[in-house]
Amino acid sequence: MNVADKLVAMVLALVAFAAVIGLVLLVVSLLERRGVRRVAWFFVGPTVVLLLIGLVYPAGRTVVRSLYDAAGTSFIGLSNYTAVFSSPDQLVVLRNTVLWVLVTPVVATVVGLLYAIWVNGARGEAAAKALIFLPMAISFVGASIIWKFVYEYRFYDPTVANNPAQIGLLNQLLVWVGLPPQQFLLNQPWNNLFLIVVMIWIQAGFAMTILSAAIKAIPGEIVEAARLDGVTASEMFRFVTVPAIRPTLVVVLTTIAIGCLKVFDIVRTMTGGLYGTSVVANEFYTQSFTAGNQGLGAALAVLLFILVIPIIVYNVRQLRRAEAR
Repeated sequence: MNVADKLVAMVLALVAFAAVIGLVLLVVSLLERRGVRRVAWFFVGPTVVLLLIGLVYPAGRTVVRSLYDAAGTSFIGLSNYTAVFSSPDQLVVLRNTVLWVLVTPVVATVVGLLYAIWVNGARGEAAAKALIFLPMAISFVGASIIWKFVYEYRFYDPTVANNPAQIGLLNQLLVWVGLPPQQFLLNQPWNNLFLIVVMIWIQAGFAMTILSAAIKAIPGEIVEAARLDGVTASEMFRFVTVPAIRPTLVVVLTTIAIGCLKVFDIVRTMTGGLYGTSVVANEFYTQSFTAGNQGLGAALAVLLFILVIPIIVYNVRQLRRAEAR
């Protein structure tokens, strides 16, 4: 297909889209003129059907598939779930996932909060915020490639005078201070922490943006009253700022935690899940499409869904409590 054919296809697609939208609006207008009040169902109905076909049905199929063997032919009950919690390899996957969920949200939120307080009201605040927010504009794959170069390792022999130059930033810094370079992505279990750093680098900007808006929304009279009472900076942070933005902190923590449960791009791009770095999202992809074990892959997908539910429920409850106050 040449360029002209592509342009024609694009124009036809746009015309078809406009025609469908025009038809929908025309039907809605005719229904309103005839006194049909439940026009909303004209829009909601197709959406519900698409959700049933594209979300509910595949989810149900995944649950059923998790009860079958690798080939999907023999019913084995909960054996796949038992394997998830008993196989040494799968226990490493669960350990890594827990590590991601425990470390990343806390560190990213703390960094974002401290940075937001630090630059609040300072000269050049907008530029300072843009600087830490920039990683949010990069895809996870792009960020992973950047950090893969940062961690890059080249063979190093301390007994040889002319070693190849290190192109990885961290390893070059180690060489400059007289230390041998390290294989950051291979050495277990520290390689998981170096992968987590990438997620923190991305999510700290998100945390800073949301928390900065929450800090600016604190009523000025509360801050002024605290200052008149002679509170110190640490007391202001502990007794005024944190309680005032607690609902926002919960939202940020839970949002990043959900992202960590679903993390895939970073692990897949940087290590492929090798060297003890695989997580649940990467493992169910590997089992389903590489190892050919569709039953175990489906069980891991169901487990991931189950792990996300409590966080979402907690988040919704906290938001409702905040609205009720």
